[in-house]
Amino acid sequence: MPADIHSHGPETGPDGEPIPPDPAAVARRRTAVRMMLVLLVPVGLATLVGLFLLWPSGGQTAAQQAAESFLPPGTTFPEATVASLEPYECAAATGEAPAQICARAVMVVAEGPSAGDYVQVELPPEVIAEGVAEGDELVLSRDPGVETGEPGYAFQDFPRGTPIVVLSLAFVLVVGVVARLRGLLALLGLGFAFAVLMQFMLPALLDGGPPIWVSLVGSSAIMFVVLYLAHGFSARTTTALLGTLFGLALSAVLGALSVAVARLTGFSSEEAVTLQQFDPTLDFSGLVLAALVVAGLGILNDVTITQASAVWQLHEASPEAGWLELFRRGMAIGRDHIASTVYTIVFAYAGASLPLLLLFELYQRPFWTTLTGSEVGEQVIGTLVAGVALVLAVPVTTLIGALVAAAASSATPAQPPAEEPAPAGARIGDRPAGRRPTDDPAPRVRGDGPAGGGAPRPRDPR
Repeated sequence: MPADIHSHGPETGPDGEPIPPDPAAVARRRTAVRMMLVLLVPVGLATLVGLFLLWPSGGQTAAQQAAESFLPPGTTFPEATVASLEPYECAAATGEAPAQICARAVMVVAEGPSAGDYVQVELPPEVIAEGVAEGDELVLSRDPGVETGEPGYAFQDFPRGTPIVVLSLAFVLVVGVVARLRGLLALLGLGFAFAVLMQFMLPALLDGGPPIWVSLVGSSAIMFVVLYLAHGFSARTTTALLGTLFGLALSAVLGALSVAVARLTGFSSEEAVTLQQFDPTLDFSGLVLAALVVAGLGILNDVTITQASAVWQLHEASPEAGWLELFRRGMAIGRDHIASTVYTIVFAYAGASLPLLLLFELYQRPFWTTLTGSEVGEQVIGTLVAGVALVLAVPVTTLIGALVAAAASSATPAQPPAEEPAPAGARIGDRPAGRRPTDDPAPRVRGDGPAGGGAPRPRDPR
């Protein structure tokens, strides 16, 4: 039975007739629904108002205008095939380091206005080290050459369309086969999340919107749609949504305090420095805070929906359990979940920063200096903020689920079965349907009754 406050069917008595609903149970269910609506409706309305007020103007931002000077208008990225390759030594060997090999490649452009043209491109040593050979396809950048009159070509990247498409199809297939409709709806929700990120959050941040409010409004909109789309409209999903919203708000508050106290400038990466060149007026400390909120979306969703499901499954198994018992048992599951998820957060950040950690290992900097530096310190603070929000979201979600489940319970106190009148034509000693022979208060002995050769039983005087 799905864990939904509307999923309990009418109970029936021994005669098959429906039992009138308990007025107290109906009142509890209505109270539970009102309680969730009182909490969610204002948040939903605030999210819609925030989307309206913070929606980007649609005009070209200062960063976009500055970026055009770095990337000439009309630049395209066509694929081309290597027709010939001429390697040469571009850096002599030094010590134990071998010589670096570059190459001049003649390539045939495969698409765009110059399709079919032969162009010469210089390939750096890191590209040649990947084993580039004749017949391979590469992605080039094509400068239309508005000033010179001749287009210019340079190596851009390796084409990765085929493996990405194949893996995407495999991912969708596996999710559809294993998780079925719910998994496909989750993928649809993921597409909506990317749409909000690309159409609202990123343009609003570039447009100078307040990062903390942009991230909270965008994350709230994503969670409202993603959770209900993937898990359906139910008390369980609403419980998870409330816990997730609490975790997001807590992440924003703790993140704002941590960024201010730790004086995180937001310039710990080359990308941030490049972005500052495009638009130095952006709030880079605020961008660190926005990243903290967005980074916690997935893990919070995972924890809260798991806790909500656990509470409602416990409620289904023991409808008579009170909210305190549900909370206690739910937290027993939540503690195990917290222990495993903390590792997930730490290792995710460590994996993302692995090249940076390798550089610090080479530099032989003191551990404490490395840990508190801007590059690693920003990741450490992000991990700690996400961890605190995650841990506190577990008891909050569990408590909300226990209260709502207990309030929405439609279980009525069990009544002892009434003495049923014997049906017409029945004999004393006949066993009612469904009763085991050992449950008969007067078991028949061998020879009892006409079938056994004994005296017949007297007929029921009734």
